[in-house]
Amino acid sequence: MINIKDFLIGLLSFLIFTSCGTDKSTQSKETAEETTQVKKVLFVLTSHDQLGDSGEKTGFWIEEFATPYYFLKDKGVEVTLASPKGGQPPFDPKSDAKDSQTPSTVRFKADEEAKAQMANTLKLSTVNAADYDAVFYPGGHGPLWDLATDENSIALIQDFYNSGKPVSAVCHAPAIFKNVKAKDGSPLVKGKKVTGFSNTEEAAIQLTEVVPFLVEDMLQENGGTYSKGADWSAYAVEDGLIITGQNPASSELVAEKLLKQLN
Repeated sequence: MINIKDFLIGLLSFLIFTSCGTDKSTQSKETAEETTQVKKVLFVLTSHDQLGDSGEKTGFWIEEFATPYYFLKDKGVEVTLASPKGGQPPFDPKSDAKDSQTPSTVRFKADEEAKAQMANTLKLSTVNAADYDAVFYPGGHGPLWDLATDENSIALIQDFYNSGKPVSAVCHAPAIFKNVKAKDGSPLVKGKKVTGFSNTEEAAIQLTEVVPFLVEDMLQENGGTYSKGADWSAYAVEDGLIITGQNPASSELVAEKLLKQLN
């Protein structure tokens, strides 16, 4: 004959055991979801399309956008695009020339979803650094005129950096650091290892007298420890949260270093 008291005690023990097991399973599932949370990177592109007084067009360099964009997206990173004016940012026509094509630019041209995203970039003034894990700036000459002095961009970079989030830029895009300050009021790049489009590379494309300032000179004037590789070769440096690349060939290196920091 079943002892009612023993039966009830056994039932209660079973319920407690299964309840605890469910809690642990749920907690493990939640922990796993937190561990695999999708990383979010903000790409900021120029809205400027005039190459000084030369009468030529400029903008962002397609390869410097496309290569990091696909490198990160293919690794599961969520990429959001923004620009000072919002909407479609201008691209440098020279970056669309036949001799400037790479696998990533070809992929972008055939990617309707990516082109639609590009046509609808967020307006920079509406962006909050708290919504992203890092920021990346593609180059092209455009940033020398707008992003170097854009108050929203300056504030955004400072927010990212002061929140312990990576700030990355390639080629002419390190121009973004021209007016960015550290908490003590000194230039953010002061005492930090940096690179960017070199004076010799600017001279080679005969735009030294056209651009408002030379990226290499500006970084050094702001106290940065500038270094470079051979002209047109892949070269990138990382100093804490600041990641910079020298030229178009360096865009994937910057993306690689950025991904390592995100992980």
